[in-house]
Amino acid sequence: METLTPQMILVMIMIGIAVFLFIVEWVRVDVVAILMMVSLPLLHLVTPKEAFIGLGSNAVISIIAVIIIGAGLDKTGLINRLVGPILRIAGNSKSRVIIAISVTVAGISSFMQNIGAAALFLPAIQRISKNMKIPLSQLLMPIGFSAILGGTITLVGCSPLILLNDLLAPFGLKPFGLFDVTPIGLALVASGIGCFIVLGRFILPKGSVADTEEKPQSALENTLKEMGETYEIQIPDDFTDYREPVLVDDLKRRYLVNVLAMTEPPDFKTLSPTGDQAIRSDVHLLVYGRKKDVQRMVEEEEMHLKEAPKIFKGETEEGASGTVEAVVAPRSPLAGKTLREINLRDRFQVVPLAVYRGDETYRAEIGDIVLSVGDAVLIHGEWQRLQVLQHEKSLLFTTPVDVELLRPEKAIFAGIWLAVALSMVLIFKIQLSVSLMTGALGMIITRVLSIDEAYQSVDWRTIFLLAGLIPLGIATEKTGTAAWIAHAILHTIGDVQPIVLLTVIGILSTIFTLVISNVGATVLLVPLVVNMAIAAHTDPRMAALVVGLATSNSFMLPTHQVNALYMGPGRYRSVDFMKAGAVISIVFIVVMIGMIKLVYGV
Repeated sequence: METLTPQMILVMIMIGIAVFLFIVEWVRVDVVAILMMVSLPLLHLVTPKEAFIGLGSNAVISIIAVIIIGAGLDKTGLINRLVGPILRIAGNSKSRVIIAISVTVAGISSFMQNIGAAALFLPAIQRISKNMKIPLSQLLMPIGFSAILGGTITLVGCSPLILLNDLLAPFGLKPFGLFDVTPIGLALVASGIGCFIVLGRFILPKGSVADTEEKPQSALENTLKEMGETYEIQIPDDFTDYREPVLVDDLKRRYLVNVLAMTEPPDFKTLSPTGDQAIRSDVHLLVYGRKKDVQRMVEEEEMHLKEAPKIFKGETEEGASGTVEAVVAPRSPLAGKTLREINLRDRFQVVPLAVYRGDETYRAEIGDIVLSVGDAVLIHGEWQRLQVLQHEKSLLFTTPVDVELLRPEKAIFAGIWLAVALSMVLIFKIQLSVSLMTGALGMIITRVLSIDEAYQSVDWRTIFLLAGLIPLGIATEKTGTAAWIAHAILHTIGDVQPIVLLTVIGILSTIFTLVISNVGATVLLVPLVVNMAIAAHTDPRMAALVVGLATSNSFMLPTHQVNALYMGPGRYRSVDFMKAGAVISIVFIVVMIGMIKLVYGV
């Protein structure tokens, strides 16, 4: 074996630092990537041009375009329209429900982010759980895993596969086409769903049907009936003359009534007044609550309940305001904070009505509840205000903000531009980034999305993560580090058959993606395994493909965004993911290697 050079040692140190920071999470993953982007040229491991080449790479541009196209499809409501027909097809069979929704979610995940597909179907799954008396824990995990598996159906389904061709370019290897992975991806999806259908009783938590029946998860149409409706109340002239001040929070605490708006003389309206604001004489309130609670409040506090909103008529119209359900997203900055600390009233002029955690509903003193990932918050406000909150992406809205804010009339344009982008790739053989960006631009030109909405839809953390790690991969290959490590591994395992080598690579990739990001694992491993394959006289493209597929999936820990999203509503424990995830991971590797041998003859 060749002797390690100082540059090789330095690259290994940088790889070690990156992996360590990924694991301990002292800083965000995109910050780690930017650190690599800046440090590598300073250490003369790459040139300044190579350090920033990731920002203009085909992979990064393709990911940006895919996200924008997915946002356009979502904006038109095309995905939401699928729920009804799917449920009619599924009927009353638990197995058919799992198959129907899993297949649909997997199909959507092949062209958009899997977390988006998983979030869109969460309310529907909760309703099915209640109506069919199926424990939610037996539905969410199969569907969540299918969302992850769906990313392997096309080359644009997940970041590692989008990145793959760019990592192959320095070796002069033939790039993969958009649907080259489709047979493998379809087999992976089918095997994953099949595992849950056949082995579900053994690998899924039992759950409780009684919990589902008595206290269903927070499907919006069910919870709104419990919460009540809006009422307009007039405060008498002498309200504050002979009593202690009554605060907005006092009405919430005493009567479970939420104050949505209040008038200020002469004709000013305050939306979402703060909890410490006093109720003054001769003002009008717009409140939200159950009729019996509102009537009790009016009677005890000597207020006047109007037959219908008059002062606040405009604010109560269907197109002006409404109530939505939003889930605390994985890695959300809101997790670990109370609603009082977040202060949605002041920041967004919206009112949190209730918090749903598992099978528990919290309506009183919700300001002091520390939010966790998967908690659902019921929020009332003007649609425009809710839209601003939605764009912040700290909460995943499981219900449309409002049909008027969606653009169903633009659905045909969204479909056309998706077809145009795919046709450019498949028929005209135009570069993936150019084709997809054409589709994204078309959606903006035809006003499926505004340019601002397109910018807001992009997860720039992911973009910088990709761009920052690409130069690390360049340094690993350029300095000969990848070749050295490859020869060291081959020296350890000895001469093996190509199929065995690919299996080892699949296991190694699966382990890596459990402890670091799938993008990071892909960038670090592809140069390594290509060199391993060349040294072992095995097809290097297949070795790289195994990495791209294996790092696209993470089942055994609740660290994947989809797993984290479903963990709370499904009441899963880490051991539940380890149990089911271990089985699915084994099946995944076996099917993946088998399909690669079948399709590519390795």
